Amino acid sequence: MANLQGRIALVTGASQGIGRACALELARAGATVVLAARNEAKLAEAVAEIEAAGGQAAAFALDVSNEESIKAGAKAVLERFGKVEILVNNAGITRDGLMMSMKRADWDDVLGTNLTGAFLLTQALLRPMLKNRWGRIINISSVVGRTGQAGQVNYAASKAGLIGLTRSIAREVASRGITVNAVAPGYIETPMTAVLDEKQRTAMMAQIPLGRAGTDAEIAQSVAFLASDAAGYITGHVLDVNGGMFMGG
Repeated sequence: MANLQGRIALVTGASQGIGRACALELARAGATVVLAARNEAKLAEAVAEIEAAGGQAAAFALDVSNEESIKAGAKAVLERFGKVEILVNNAGITRDGLMMSMKRADWDDVLGTNLTGAFLLTQALLRPMLKNRWGRIINISSVVGRTGQAGQVNYAASKAGLIGLTRSIAREVASRGITVNAVAPGYIETPMTAVLDEKQRTAMMAQIPLGRAGTDAEIAQSVAFLASDAAGYITGHVLDVNGGMFMGG
């Protein structure tokens, strides 16, 4: 297990799914975890679970689709903890639809939340990392950001954009001891994928060489590794955690 004792971590979209699993795993590894999302009741439950297991956590209401919320949330977190050393940009939404009929609002909402939100929050939290010459930024992308996906041009574009963002920031901050990487999950059992029907699920399984869905815990363990000192020489990398759905450089 990664040793993150004494580190301060922030996870967005931490109220459920992959974000919640990441928060639990980072806490298990010893980090003090700031859980950020819109659903305060679910955040409180996750914080209680971490504290019951002997970990340290705090919840902050944060809407990554709203620039003012990001700035206010980042300011509040920095006032309380002084710094964020591990940032996991996980919050994301879908607004699926075919290209020809996709509404501009559905494009803007997905790009604004999934990509612009990650950019703005990283910008708001970067200065203490630069000053302390240590940091880990981990962006949760997606297999569809690598392959594309019919009916998800907005989501796939946002997740591909995160990969470009990851590699560009990695080049800017490497000299300060900060690594920036992305994790690209494949088909993971989460509330977001629970809406798929049996036919869609069967079709998805046929594309996975390992023949099963992944778990949010498996994504969280990958994130914890990239956050650790063991991954100190990895930056600008996309870690595919997808059971073999996509194999590429």
